[in-house]
Amino acid sequence: MKSKMLAAALLAVGLAGPALAEVQPPFTLRLSPLGTYQSGLFDQAAAEIVAHDPLGQRLFVVNAASGRVDVLDIRDPAAPALLSSIDLSVHGAAVNSVALHGELVAAAVEARSKTDPGKAVFMDRDGRVLAAVEVGALPDMLTFTPDGRHVLVANEGEPSDDYGIDPEGSVSIIDLPGDIARLTQDQVRSADFRRFDDAELDPSVRVFGPHASVAEDLEPEYIAVSRDSRTAWVSLQEGNAVAVLDIRSGTFSALHGLGFKDHSLPGNELDAGDRDGRIDIRNWPVLGMYQPDAIARYEHRGRTYLVTANEGDARDYDGYSEVGRLGSSAYPLDPERFPEAESLKQNASLGRLNVSRTSGLNPQTGRYERIHAFGGRSFSIWTQNLEQVWDSGADFERITAEANPEFFNSNHTENGLDTRSDDKGPEPEGLTLASLWGRTYAFVGLERAGGVMVYDIGDPHAPAFVQYLNRRDFQAAPGTPEAGDLGPEGLTVIEAGASPIPGVPLLVVANEVSGSTTLFRIDREPLGVAGR
Repeated sequence: MKSKMLAAALLAVGLAGPALAEVQPPFTLRLSPLGTYQSGLFDQAAAEIVAHDPLGQRLFVVNAASGRVDVLDIRDPAAPALLSSIDLSVHGAAVNSVALHGELVAAAVEARSKTDPGKAVFMDRDGRVLAAVEVGALPDMLTFTPDGRHVLVANEGEPSDDYGIDPEGSVSIIDLPGDIARLTQDQVRSADFRRFDDAELDPSVRVFGPHASVAEDLEPEYIAVSRDSRTAWVSLQEGNAVAVLDIRSGTFSALHGLGFKDHSLPGNELDAGDRDGRIDIRNWPVLGMYQPDAIARYEHRGRTYLVTANEGDARDYDGYSEVGRLGSSAYPLDPERFPEAESLKQNASLGRLNVSRTSGLNPQTGRYERIHAFGGRSFSIWTQNLEQVWDSGADFERITAEANPEFFNSNHTENGLDTRSDDKGPEPEGLTLASLWGRTYAFVGLERAGGVMVYDIGDPHAPAFVQYLNRRDFQAAPGTPEAGDLGPEGLTVIEAGASPIPGVPLLVVANEVSGSTTLFRIDREPLGVAGR
């Protein structure tokens, strides 16, 4: 499965021969930019998450650090314009998420001290605040259930920088009344992880914060909800796990470790160093921790599948950090497991790779028997029970290397070659799915290199690469309008029936670093026509 997928990706970027063309879908998509709204704020989280209002053809865009939600007019999607800004600073500090269902808009607002409870704030489509309730610490993402009866809030519960306070992670379940003005705190339920404190966990579930219980260590990041609104899957990024939430009972029914990605296997190559000044994608004896950020759900032939963007994330605070360089003397490799240890520790090999100092260590010998790196540099498809059916392998690095070889694995705040190879590479973070012309597509944002990967995932066992589009100009200095889009964070697809261009679906991407929100039109074209 992986080899077929990789072959399709290589064909699309001109790295494989025409004999592999049979793995392509019967038609293809072409995405082309329409218009961009520039907030004028660089590296200030001015465009993070985006939600679409089809009734007014508006976008609600999280302007996080400012404590606002910006409302954009997209009746002319080639010229999106700022209509208004909804100031939610009275409810807390940063706005972290926004979602819309019918006439109701919801936003997650972080408290001024991130370890204190945050709020979920409800507004009408004109930005008038109708209700607000308290939720858990650091509400990072929220979503409506498909039936509109609940809002689920992923409360990350990050520790304070000195690690003196470590709130429990949780998911708030807000049971919405018919009249939102009647919403009270009694209609907020909290699902926590205390039942797992003394449970035997899958060994790939990472619980390691200083003196932390399981309930304190697990930090909900993102939520996907079943079509019947009964079940939710919650990504626990730092924990390398996904939890299953029973919405009706308000309890977590299961906790699934995601295992590790073996970068020594063909198809799972990576570029692991930032000091060699070249593209060097190859196999290494490294295990990648998937650690997904965004998670989404879709159906295929009556079965539910989950899709994850395997960004990776470390616990890295003033009071505690798990991050270390593999080449450091503080990271001794077991000579029996790694007879080539001296060579691996060289900067030209794996010496610069950022690794976890808490995973893979044998406490009896004080040596590392497994090398655990952050993130999978990929996206994956799983069954609803979190059994992996497919992973994109090394596609993202290979495709971006072909597209922009002089700026391969560049950071999102500076232009350079190979600057992120030692730390999560292209860093897939945002993700959205859409059903278009009878097929399901995944759109995955690459936080560092920039741009969006588009895949046909109609067959979850054999996805096909469609297009990589990146509206970043590497010749321009980051922080200037000419640089284009930097740091894609939130993505959403406006389906054809809800589009401001009748019959034409659109992709919307909010870019955290450049503070820009860009709309792309999506067209269907015969194979061989769309550009790559």
